[in-house]
Formats: sequence, C-alpha cells, structure tokens
Amino acid sequence: MPSSAKIDPEIQQILSRGAVIPAHPLALNADRKLDERRQRALTRYYCEAGAGGVAVGVHTTQFAIRHPRAGLFEPVLELAIETVRECERNLGRRIVRIAGICGTTTQAIGEAQLARRLGYDSGLLSLGALRTAGTPELIEHCRAVGSEIPLLGFYLQPAAGGRILDIEFWRRFLEIESVVAIKVAPFNRYQTLDVVRALAESARESEVALYTGNDDNIVADLLTEFRVCARDQVVSLRFAGGLLGHWAVWTKRAVELLERVRQCRSQPDLTARLLADAAEITDANAALFDARNGFAGCIAGLHEILRRQGFLQGRWCLDPDEDLSPGQIEEIDRVCRCYPHLNDDAFVADNLDRWLR
Repeated sequence: MPSSAKIDPEIQQILSRGAVIPAHPLALNADRKLDERRQRALTRYYCEAGAGGVAVGVHTTQFAIRHPRAGLFEPVLELAIETVRECERNLGRRIVRIAGICGTTTQAIGEAQLARRLGYDSGLLSLGALRTAGTPELIEHCRAVGSEIPLLGFYLQPAAGGRILDIEFWRRFLEIESVVAIKVAPFNRYQTLDVVRALAESARESEVALYTGNDDNIVADLLTEFRVCARDQVVSLRFAGGLLGHWAVWTKRAVELLERVRQCRSQPDLTARLLADAAEITDANAALFDARNGFAGCIAGLHEILRRQGFLQGRWCLDPDEDLSPGQIEEIDRVCRCYPHLNDDAFVADNLDRWLR
C-alpha cells in the first residue's frame, strides 16, 4: 500500500479554522490566449480581499486547460504559485495553495507530482473521469494520488462533470491518511449529508475539514450545526469554510460573510439577518451560475462580473461556443440591481490599477 503525503501543520490549522477559498477563473484575451497580467491581478485580488487560499486548475479555471491544444495547465499553476508567494511576502501570512487534479490514475498522479513540485499544499481530486468505476477502484485511485500530495476530496455534481459517490465510498475515502478536507458540492442535501455522516463515523472530524461547494446553499451550510448519531454518541460537525466558484467574484464580501457566520455561532440573534442574506446570495448565484439552463453558462457568468469590474476584457472561454445562455445577462443585471450590497466593486476600483501593474 502506498504511503500517504503529509500536510504542513500550518496549512492544516488554516483549513481547520475555516477559510474563504475562491476557485480561480482563467483570464483570456480576445484571441483566447492566457492574459498573464490579468491572471496575476485576479490572484492578487483574492489574496488582498482576505481569502485564506486559492484553488487553481479546477472546474472554474476550465478543465480544458489540460488539452494539448491549450497547453495551459502547468503555466497557469506556475503563474498562480508565483503570485501567491509574492502576496504572502507582502501580506505576511501563509495562503493555502490548492491544485485541481483530475483524469485517470496515470494523469492524476502526474498532475499531483507537478503540483507538489511547484509548491502546492494539497490537491482537489475530481473523480469525473472514472464514471463507471466501482468503489474499490475509486479508492485505489485516491490512495495512489494521495501518496503524492495531501488530498481534498471533491463531491462534484454530475451536471458539472462529477459523479454520484455513495456513503460507502466516503467511509472508505476517509480511511486514507492523506485526506485533509472534503469539498462537498453535489448541490443535493441528501448527498451532502452522506459526507457529513461518513466523517462523523470516521472519528476524524478534528483532522478533516468540511468545505462547502454547494453554491446554491452557501450560508445554510456554513451556519448549520450537523448533529450525527455515530460512535455511540452525538457528534457535532460544521463546515469550516467554502471552496467556491461563486467566491471567485465579490470575494471581499465572502470574507466578511464567513466572519459574520463565526460571530453567529456565539451570538444567535445575528442568525435571522444571515438567513435573509442566504436567500439573496442563492438568488444571485442562480443568475451567475445559470441554474435555469443546467449551469451551462456558469463560467461565463463569473467572467461577466469580472469583466464589469475590469479584471477581464471579455467573457471569453477556451471553447468559443461557451458563453452566457439566452436570458442570463438579464438575470445578472437583475441581481446586480437588486442586491448591490453583495458586490465589492468599490474595493476593486480602489485597487485594480495596482493589481494590474
């Protein structure tokens, strides 16, 4: 059995306390080539907005960066790590560096080795490429990748390229020593509870952090105390933070939100206001992520906000056919008009020229 990669204790502490971790988009120019200046600006924005980490090479970065014709996987990861290190020096704090890892076992191991060599702390492991594999094969795959880099499990909804993962999978996944956190993003309450229950049963709740990826239920996930009967006792679990595509925009507000959630845990009277915010955030996310059209325009929706703020020059994706869905721009206009308090436009405007230097 392969040995397990070890996490830096400082990184484990940051993940356990809870952090805002944006899923990093891809900045392209009109020729659909990497715009390094704007890519760096986005990384600086996330770090200076107070994010505790960044996730690069994930769904929001576009899985197509791995295609030979794009050839962007290593350049994008390298650019991000360089910029994060610059920000760490300037800010005087450590920032969690997470690399997306996907593909069959050979590809995933190669990506994990690259990420570790570049200086990434952990790998967010997508299992979408193993759609027909049974649990034993999936676990063998995870163990092999986990021998190269500490793992963040990833329950990605099928609509975004993931697959259904039952509770037995999560029970066995949590037996892998190198697992340090799980991003729970099935957009399904029953499947979310499968992961929570498996963690409670594992007795690893002090060393494996839960991160919400449920963009449709962010605030409720963060506020909820999950009480699970396991190990002949009631085990109390909470989501520590979020690793979200939604937090790739309006990031400073996300940092403020997580802090308010922490306050709510000791001041229950603040909860009602946060629950009202929760509905507004879900409504905004439905427009940005194009929930009406099965999330077809989710990346373009984030790009549209970043274009309006000046980070990106256009909404371009690597796939020329990938853009906003019919009616999505009107929905984005609506939520921006209805919920101006959700944006961080003033913070961006005050700093954008410096980030773009």
